Amino acid sequence: MIIIGGGIAGLCAGVYARKSGFETQILERHRIAGGLATAWSRGGYTFENCVHWLVGSKQGGDLNDSWREVFDIDRIKFYESPIQSVLEHNGQSITFYRDNNRLEKELIAKAPEDTAAIREFMRDVKKLTSFRIPGGSNILKAAWSYLRTLPYLPLLTRASKMTVAQYGKRFKNRLLQSHFGGSMSDLSAVAILFSFAWMNSGNGGYPIGGSLRMISLIEENYRGLGGAIRFNSPVKQVVVRGGRASGVVLDTGERIDADVVVSAADGHATLFEMLGERYLDEKTKRRYRELKPFPSYLMVSFGVAREFNEEPELLSILLDDPIHIDHQTDLDTVSFRIFNYDATFAPSGKTAIVSFIATYGYEYWTQLHENEPEKYASEKQRIAGEIIRIFEKRYPGSKKKIEVVDVATPATVIRYTNNWQGSMEGWLLTPKTGTKQLPCTVAGLKDFYMVGQWISPGGGLPSGLITARNVIARIGRETGK
Repeated sequence: MIIIGGGIAGLCAGVYARKSGFETQILERHRIAGGLATAWSRGGYTFENCVHWLVGSKQGGDLNDSWREVFDIDRIKFYESPIQSVLEHNGQSITFYRDNNRLEKELIAKAPEDTAAIREFMRDVKKLTSFRIPGGSNILKAAWSYLRTLPYLPLLTRASKMTVAQYGKRFKNRLLQSHFGGSMSDLSAVAILFSFAWMNSGNGGYPIGGSLRMISLIEENYRGLGGAIRFNSPVKQVVVRGGRASGVVLDTGERIDADVVVSAADGHATLFEMLGERYLDEKTKRRYRELKPFPSYLMVSFGVAREFNEEPELLSILLDDPIHIDHQTDLDTVSFRIFNYDATFAPSGKTAIVSFIATYGYEYWTQLHENEPEKYASEKQRIAGEIIRIFEKRYPGSKKKIEVVDVATPATVIRYTNNWQGSMEGWLLTPKTGTKQLPCTVAGLKDFYMVGQWISPGGGLPSGLITARNVIARIGRETGK
């Protein structure tokens, strides 16, 4: 089995395939594994690109057993602050606690005009706290798990047909309204309800060491099972012979034969480039024309020679005057991840700070990078300056203690991962996409499969794990392994 892509989905597929008895080789375009689940070092600081929390961090919680199948999760220390985030505006603030009861009291105290809407919101969150993701190791367990979801169907149906922006309109308080808005306002409301539910249940802890720590443990397990992985090996083409995938051709021209090919790479590149559009039915073409992917992003990171011990791990500041990012984005809320909770990311007494800016203006950044490198550099510097200005206003004296600044753009994302439109994940979970998994095969082609975020609306690390598990199980049934 050849697996294209060494991100979370590719690595998990490799582990499951080795456990099923396949000889495997993962081909990764970059020099390290991880894909979008990554971080990088600058001047002694590490800047985390991906993981905010991990669904499955709690022993006995949803997905914990599945994560244990692919790596030794007990080797990771998880951090859980009582506070999920803080949102501020002109001296006013709302603290989003992980505990549901504490959160409800805070919201009502800060936005009494929205008491009825807040209580409805909290009823939804509290109900989903006891929800378990359906599935099982055999037909009976799986059937019973789906029966257990029946009491939740009215809530899930209602929330999945509503965007977070529509959900947020029930609130009058400006801070609460802004919490449900932003560049992903088309996101299905069910996604934000689940995020609060996982926080409350204690099943959404942050892994100390971030993405690279998780990736290294999965890769270690994969190699320990006898799996092979090649870096700096981008795939140009999937070889088809007699109606079946029979291998791949690398960018270098090298051909590698295989009995089964699994793509854990970007969905658009897989279907439109590696397969040369030969297996595109109208439904697939329409999906890439009409469905909305997650936005791309800029990531402004800086290392500060001071501590922020009492500050929230995620601070969002609502602006009166938006910052112009590009033709698609005017930023009205600036968020800072203050990594005071991960000592592995900065020297003692210092702190890594990351500001993540979602945008659909990927074309602007890729064209600047390719055609106007000087303007590209100056635009990065301009935006970094604006973000640091806001941070300095909130934390006076910090600017002069900044030791390193780094800016990644959608052009960086595309160059590094080849993800379509520089998307931070895959398909945005919207009322239009729904939650149903997309096909993992293509019509007319045998022994070829896809795993990862482009067949699982909503993305996230769990999509890599779940799709890898399900698809490898299917391949095992179809090949008698």
